[in-house]
Parts: sequence; structure tokens; C-alpha cells
Amino acid sequence: MPSALPDGEPVPADGALPASALTGAADRPLGFYLHVPYCATRCGYCDFNTYTATELRGTGGVLASRDNYADTLVDEIRLARKVLGDDPRPVRTVFVGGGTPTLLAAGDLVRMLGAIRDEFGLAADAEVTTEANPESVDPAYLAALREGGFNRVSFGMQSARQHVLRILDRTHTPGRPEACVAEARAAGFEHVNLDLIYGTPGESDDDWRASLEAAIGAGPDHVSAYALIVEEGTQLARRIRRGEVPMTDDDVHADRYLIAEDVLSSAGFDWYEVSNWATTPEARCLHNELYWRGADWWGAGPGAHSHVGGVRWWNVKHPGAYAAALAAGRSPGAGRELLTDEDRRVERVLLELRLREGVPLTLLKPAGLAAAHRALTDELLQRGPYDEGRAVLTLRGRLLADAVVRDLVD
Repeated sequence: MPSALPDGEPVPADGALPASALTGAADRPLGFYLHVPYCATRCGYCDFNTYTATELRGTGGVLASRDNYADTLVDEIRLARKVLGDDPRPVRTVFVGGGTPTLLAAGDLVRMLGAIRDEFGLAADAEVTTEANPESVDPAYLAALREGGFNRVSFGMQSARQHVLRILDRTHTPGRPEACVAEARAAGFEHVNLDLIYGTPGESDDDWRASLEAAIGAGPDHVSAYALIVEEGTQLARRIRRGEVPMTDDDVHADRYLIAEDVLSSAGFDWYEVSNWATTPEARCLHNELYWRGADWWGAGPGAHSHVGGVRWWNVKHPGAYAAALAAGRSPGAGRELLTDEDRRVERVLLELRLREGVPLTLLKPAGLAAAHRALTDELLQRGPYDEGRAVLTLRGRLLADAVVRDLVD
């Protein structure tokens, strides 16, 4: 089941932000994340805030229905307009995630985007992305999205091997994600991503290479590759605990990452974040870069998180409770926190170190600077950028990114 929300102070009923949150807003890009919490089935590794029809039955009534979900989400977009007041910024990025957004009608996704356009306006070069399950779209659906203003799509491929997909409880058939890329291109999508997962129990090096090669052969301009994390409370965690499938160790994850870097870079993909590769700078996911660089975004939907000017808040998780709050004219916010300058410094180091451009050494305290020098000696940071005042991970450093960043934030 979905993981728990963090603790925090109450969100005002009208969602109002402290006046300081919009100070300097004109210098920061604004994005929207729209969360669609519905899935046809629950994948064994997933602990996202998603729900199948069975899980929702009897717990939210008509308010939790996906049939009227777009209307509810539009209500929160209108709330965002009230909360942000006369903030003049057009929206730079929109990302529809989940769950499986494409379980909704294409017209629903277009209507949600239209609400953002009507309330805020979209930047002339706005990036508009939706995630998609390969089995939940067809050429007509993709054409409707493209006509409605979407210009980027991200397909969940995970693996090209059937036995790996089976362990993950993925429902699509091998070959379908690759076909989706062609369909998206035919519909006019400028940018297409394929999501991959490595380190699934039972996956071999050859399986992983085959998945990478199938993804590259499909012709996307962006590939994301994430190590499988086995979260407590998931079906996969229970299967591993019962000894039904083996746990993949960190050394295997490291080997798979090196394979990914080798195969992707040889095919013309450059890393720009530890888990993300793109063929050109224009193919990067601008919305994710907005997160990594601490810009402003409004997360609409149950369980969605937002950040504006050092204020972070999160919505109630259940779709029924979320819809009920908005129907009553209240913010669906469950809690929030006001980040201190030190909080924001630490977050910059944590996130920006994962980027190809790295993090300025001026953000580090004395202990962090000493750790950076040790990391340089251990060949975890690149010498050239270090001499120019930036901490940038080497390939070996990317393998140990979590450990490196823990030392640097001290």
C-alpha cells in the first residue's frame, strides 16, 4: 500500500501561503504536477499513492471515481490560482503522473491542461508531459493528446524480458513500449522517454543489455534507468521475505548501472542526472530539472507534494478525502513545512550533486569542503570542475552518489 505522509503543521483551510513564499517568484520557473492515482492493477514493487478499483470500492463512493476526477483536479488548479494571487508567471512545465494517467480519457487530460492554460497561461516553450502505460494508449489516443497540447510522453517499459516483467507484475507485453514510441512519433510528439528498471530478481546482465538495446532501437530521445528499490509493505517485499525470489545486492546494481552507461553513451545518450540520459539538451526532462534545482511547482491531486518559495506542502492521500475537501471549498492540504535557509542549502547539495553540472563548492560548509577534497582524492569527483569551484561526480562517484552527498552536506 502507499507509504505514509510526513508530519507537518496544518495547512490553512484556504491554502494561503506566507507572503514570503512569493518573494522573488519572477526569477523562478513555475511548474505543475498533476497526479492521477488510478491503476488497473497494482505492480508488486509499487508503493506510490495509487489505487485499483478494488482498493477504492466502498471507501470513497462517487467522490473517488475516476469518471469525474478531471473535474476535481480542475478545482484544485483554480484553487492554486487563488492562492498564488496575481503571480504573473506562465507555467513552464506540466507533468501528469501516477498511477496510470492514461486510464483517464484523453479528453480529461487535455481538459486538465486547459485549466492550467486558462488560469495561468503556458510559456511559449512549455514542456507538457504525461506518463503512459503502453497497454493503455493507441494511435488515436496519442493523437488526441498531441492535438490537445501535450508534447512529451513517458512510457513505462521497465524491461524487454517477459520473465522480468512477470516478477514486477507488469501487464504489458514485450515489444509494446517500442511500438508506442513509433505511434507517439507518428502523432507528432517531439520528445519521448522510456522508463527502465534494473536489478529485478532473476534478471541477468544479458536481460538488462537486451532491455537497453530494445529501448534504444525504439528511437526515444530520453531514457530513464532506475535501480529497483524493494519497499516495505509491497508484494515484492513479501515474496522476497518468504524466499520466493532472491534479493538483488548492491554490487549487481552497480554492474547494471555501468552497463547502462556504456550502452547508452555508445548510442549517443548523455547522462545529465544520475538516472537519466538524453540525446540532446532539448531532450532533457525540464520538469524534473525544476525539482532538482529547487524551483516552484504546484502538485495537484491526492498525495501530491508542492513547493513554492521555501514552503512545502502535501495533500491528503485518499482520492475520496481529496475530492471531499475540494467539494467543501477547502484546501486538500494535509500538512506543510517552512524550509529554513539551512534546509534549502542541504537540499540543493542533495539534489544538484546528482546533476551533470554538479553543485557549487561555495554551498559547502568546512566539513563538507573537507569531504569534497577527500572525494576528489578518491576519484569520486572530477578534477577539472573542482578546480573551477564545482563538485561534479565521476562515473565511480555516480555509483556512490548517496554516500558522497551524505558527506558533503555536513
